[in-house]
This record gives sequence, C-alpha cells and structure tokens, in this order.
Amino acid sequence: MSFRTPEIPSVILDDIRGAQKMLSGVARVTAMEGSRHLSQLVGAPVHLKCENLQRTGSFKLRGAYVRIAGLRQEERAAGVVAASAGNHAQGVALASSLLGVRSTVFMPVGAPLPKVAATREYGADVRLQGQVVDETLAAAQEYARETGAVFIHPFDHPDIIAGQGTVGLEILEQCPEVRTIVVGVGGGGLLAGIAVAVRALRPDVKLIGVQAEGAAAYPPSLAAGHPVSVERPSTMADGIKVGRPGDVPFKIIGDLVDEVRTVSEDALSSALLLCLERMKMVVEPAGAATVAALLSDPRSFDGPVVALLSGGNVDPLLMQRILRHGMAAAGRYLSLRLRLTDRPGALAGLLGLLSVADANVLDVSHVRTDPRLGLTEVEVELHLETKGPEHCEEVAATLRAAGYTVMV
Repeated sequence: MSFRTPEIPSVILDDIRGAQKMLSGVARVTAMEGSRHLSQLVGAPVHLKCENLQRTGSFKLRGAYVRIAGLRQEERAAGVVAASAGNHAQGVALASSLLGVRSTVFMPVGAPLPKVAATREYGADVRLQGQVVDETLAAAQEYARETGAVFIHPFDHPDIIAGQGTVGLEILEQCPEVRTIVVGVGGGGLLAGIAVAVRALRPDVKLIGVQAEGAAAYPPSLAAGHPVSVERPSTMADGIKVGRPGDVPFKIIGDLVDEVRTVSEDALSSALLLCLERMKMVVEPAGAATVAALLSDPRSFDGPVVALLSGGNVDPLLMQRILRHGMAAAGRYLSLRLRLTDRPGALAGLLGLLSVADANVLDVSHVRTDPRLGLTEVEVELHLETKGPEHCEEVAATLRAAGYTVMV
C-alpha cells in the first residue's frame, strides 16, 4: 500500500489582494519612516515599516481578521480559540470582537500582565494555562476538540499568511524603489506572505529573514529541506520564539526567500535601545530583530532597504532589563565590584575618583558580612553610566591605578 503526502496549501497574489480589500478600514496602513542613522551605517537609504503602530501593537491583527472573516456561519457560531503569549492573542481578540465572534484565548501562566489585560479588554475570554507556550497550545487545541471552537493558528494557515502579506503590498506602494526587505521570522507567516506579494510584483527585490540565535529553526530546516524543531528555544524576543517552522510558510520561504540570518541577544537589546533613543520608537525585541541585523552587518544590504518593525508590545519590566542590557552591550553601562578599607571617607574618596573619571554613579551597595572579607574590609558594588567601551576601560584603569582591585 502506498501513501500520498498531503499537498501543502499555498498562497497567491490574488489571495493577498483580496485580504487587502477585506482589511480596508480595519487595519491601519502603517507609516514608513526613514532612518538617517541606519542609512549612514548601511551606506544607502533605510526605511522602517512601522507595524509597531498597528492596531493591537503588531501586524497580527491582519492575519487574524482575514482568517476569522473567512469562517462559515456555523463555524463562527461555535466561536474561535487561540494560544499566544501576547501579539496573536490581541489580534484574535480584536478581530473576533469586530466580527461579532466569541473568542477564547489561552495564555501562559507567566504572560506579561499588560498583554493579558489588553487581550481581555479587546473582548476575549482569557484562560491562563501552561508554563510554556507549547503547553498553552496543547490546552487550546484540547478546548477546540471539546467545544467545536475553531482553532486560529498564529502562522500556519493560508488565510493568516494572506493577511500578513498585505504588509508587502504596502511596502511596495510606499517605497517603490526598494531593493531589500528585511523581516523578523518566528513561525514564518509574515515573511511568507510578504514574499508572495513581493515576488509576484517585484522579483528583483531581495528578501532577508531574521531570527534570534537561540530560536533559529529556519536555517537548519532550510538546510535539511523540511521543518526541523529546535529544542528549548531561548531568546528575549518572545514574538519570534518559535521552535518549529509552520509547514505552509516553510514551503513558501524555501521557494521565494533569499536568506535567513540570525542575530545575538546583545544585538537585539542594542537595536531596541537604538529604536527608542534615535528613532523615538517603542519596539519589542522581536520587532527590533531587523534593526539588529542591520547593526550586525550593515554593509551587506543592498539599498534602499525596508526593515519591518513588526511589533511594539513590550512589558515595561522586560523593557527595563533589556535597556540595561543594551546599554551594557553598547559600553554605556558598567557594573564592577571592589574592596575598600572600612573607615570614614573611604567611599567618598572612591566616588570622588569616579567623578574625576566622568562616570555617573547609578547605584552603590555595601557588603560587610561576607566571610571572604577581612575584619576591616567592605565590598562595594557599583553600577555606572559610561560613554562607551573606551570610557569603560578608562574608568577601570583609573581605579586600578589608584590601588583598587577591580572586578568587572
């Protein structure tokens, strides 16, 4: 007996044009902003497609709306269910509310509270279940089997891909001279949709996907010729933290995309900091992946370049940690420990030396009770704001020259 592999459905330009009409008046045509700083680095014009300014804070509304709008009446009556840590959850919740469909969204127990609150405000019945997204996904699929609700996959469905592909049509309309488009990649729905639109209308444009190093399933999958799972994906960019490519987007990306690159966590945090400081854009780590790629190898892109900022939903507490990490990666934040003689004026003398070195003291803490310390010693931990890698070295050298043992 022979078995036939089920044919994987695909997406064509007409599907995306139909989705664009469906989304008229629902999704925003988001802004395209030039970046002088990135343009100077790349040596060619760089434009940012600002899906972080989309309704719900990411591109996810596009695909979710098209998928739910395409359901039959009896399917709508059964309601929809989704699993997500944030952006897809909000997209499904708002799309369902706009279409008058009941929605249930499963989110991990540790999902950021602002994302949980926003999903509820958009009208979904939110259920916190599972410690990781895979467990949450299993709970949502079980709910679908038990209730008959339609499961709305975040990326592995032609309607989702068609909706996300409308971003590609807008890019070509807003920047017709574009030569390279850079897109962050998780499961692949966004890049696949953009690839279909762009390859049909501008086959000369180069398409580059970007993944976080710790959650990069596409490079090994493309090398193997089939989706390969990454065990325990790890990255601060939860929006692209996907362990396995979707079957539908994988085939499209394998056929149409030029390259998928990876970026480090340091590059992601530096990119987020750059977006905030230089471009005045609040962008989540996944949304900043394209900027991270430009920073990592700026002269490898043919311009004009359009880099997609895919989302701006970042938890304030995570933002605080990432910004500190980004400052450290840029050499603008220095943590060090050293020992002083525990006597009056010792700390004042140290702080005076740092003032002369032009380092801004952000935080100081003392340790007096560690058994490793002598009777007359105190350990001081300092957090300093500095001006770059060279300044960090100068500050440490100044302290060592004054006789301090410095542990950076």
